[in-house]
Amino acid sequence: MEKQVVVTAEGLKQLQDRLEYLIKEKRPECTEKIGVARSYGDLSENSEYVAAREEQAQVESEILEIEEKLRNIKVIDEKDIDTSQISLGCTVKIYDLKFDEELIYKVVGSTESDPVKGLLSNESPAGKALMGAKVGDIVTYKSNIGDIQMKVLEIKA
Repeated sequence: MEKQVVVTAEGLKQLQDRLEYLIKEKRPECTEKIGVARSYGDLSENSEYVAAREEQAQVESEILEIEEKLRNIKVIDEKDIDTSQISLGCTVKIYDLKFDEELIYKVVGSTESDPVKGLLSNESPAGKALMGAKVGDIVTYKSNIGDIQMKVLEIKA
């Protein structure tokens, strides 16, 4: 049984856009590079050909990976988000007790995760700790710098 991939509507669009780019632009570009490299002659000592084939393999692998994710996808509908506790799709304001700062994250599936952009995976240590927490709760998770405590200040859809 394949693992279900949970995404927001934005995450679904990103996956679809990336797949379209790979199929319509990157795949033909790789094919062209291989053709040009072949024209250089002896393939056994042709580093351009080897590099082009490796790039093609990476592109095809990513295409297959995205297609698999799309077959097992579940899109979170924002109007179905319960804001009484933290769940996938919620935007949360937390207070980090260790670093004395307020942070805002959107809790997303691991496919969309990008902490720099404020997208926190529900499978990350912090995301796991926050799941199910309510406003006022203090949650703790272990990180590479020790235990981190966060107080939930606000939950929005």
